Amino acid sequence: MILNLTEYLGACRAEIDAALDAVLPVPPACPPRIAEAMRYSLMAGGKRFRPILTLAAGDAVHEATDQPSSRASILPIACAIELIHTYSLVHDDLPAMDDDTLRRGRPTAHVVYGDALAILSGDGLLTEAFGLLARPAPAGEAPAARRLRAIAVIATAAGAAGMVGGQAIDIEASGIHAADRDRPTPTLHADGLRAMHQRKTGALITAAAVSGAIMAGGDEAIIDAIDRYAGHLGLAFQIVDDILDVEGAADELGKTAGKDAAAGKLTYPALFGLEASRRQAAEAAVLAQDALRAAHVTGRLAEIADWIVSRTH
Repeated sequence: MILNLTEYLGACRAEIDAALDAVLPVPPACPPRIAEAMRYSLMAGGKRFRPILTLAAGDAVHEATDQPSSRASILPIACAIELIHTYSLVHDDLPAMDDDTLRRGRPTAHVVYGDALAILSGDGLLTEAFGLLARPAPAGEAPAARRLRAIAVIATAAGAAGMVGGQAIDIEASGIHAADRDRPTPTLHADGLRAMHQRKTGALITAAAVSGAIMAGGDEAIIDAIDRYAGHLGLAFQIVDDILDVEGAADELGKTAGKDAAAGKLTYPALFGLEASRRQAAEAAVLAQDALRAAHVTGRLAEIADWIVSRTH
């Protein structure tokens, strides 16, 4: 049965949610309170955009190469991506970071469980992600070499060269939590803003797509095309996020609206204005689709680019 994009996203989300529900440790393997805190943040809903992108990239490779589906190998990778993303949200919301009280439509982890347990729950989610990545694949599924390559891609994207580094730049540029008040706050302009978001947001988005392509057995040309696609997609996603922070409502976004402006952070609308930001997001989506077209990659990835720029939450 051929699904439209909404149906496809819903089916992927349900598949991911079911897999995530089974992945976390439960008592007596771990203390009840940490199990509860980890599950609270992980199962709070959300778009599941990154793990869906992993599945969609795998599907695109299968369609482009006529290889049999390796969904059983790709789904754990998708779940690990979501574990990492959720850990980053838990930590980003902490008072020492972005200091937010609403995430995915309900109070943030530190509001419910306190700072210490929220930090530990994020640590637990990140560690479980790499435990999941390291588990042996089912018999007959993707070779171990693919998994090792995917792990390396994800680790780089999640670490100091990627997401963590981007968050560090963001904090330093905001000047809000500077330990040394006499140290000048660096000023970001267009290139610096883009470079920061390539790390903070784009790196994990790119890793999500690329790891799916790797696990599906894509050749280097396809993997490179999906890498370039995801780089443009990550930019589009971030610009739309910035726009929604200005125009969106908290009950629709599931998080506090207007936080960036209140914190004095540099965003695309603050730098370019709303209309120019919309144009840049649309242009990035077109570049993403062009990267796929040049390599004859089909599937749902091009539709996902349109979905990203048209989303309202």
